[in-house]
Amino acid sequence: MSGPRRGFIHHVELWVDDLVLAEEQWAPVLLALGCLPFQSWDAGRSWRLGDSYLVLEQSPALRPGGHDRLRAGLNHLAVHGSRAAVSAALAARWTLRVDTGGAVHLVDGQGFELEIVCDD
Repeated sequence: MSGPRRGFIHHVELWVDDLVLAEEQWAPVLLALGCLPFQSWDAGRSWRLGDSYLVLEQSPALRPGGHDRLRAGLNHLAVHGSRAAVSAALAARWTLRVDTGGAVHLVDGQGFELEIVCDD
């Protein structure tokens, strides 16, 4: 059986409490990872790379309480990247959680964790 012709992930949608803060922090990192702006609407933004895209949305259906990566649900998102993407994240006020040398775990201002597996 041959492998898939497309990537495994179609899209990931993160619901955020503060779209402005999310865009300020995620956009520089996504651009450094090679993603391009894809969609924009009042409550959300998305960035695309190949067949996959990431959505940040401040949905009117969002329940209050904020994101907690230690609760059931998404713990973190891991992507292939570079030290340049890590630098972009730190410049956008992400917090460094762990740097193993090969992978860097960062946390944004709303508690979402991004692991950048450095290919360089």
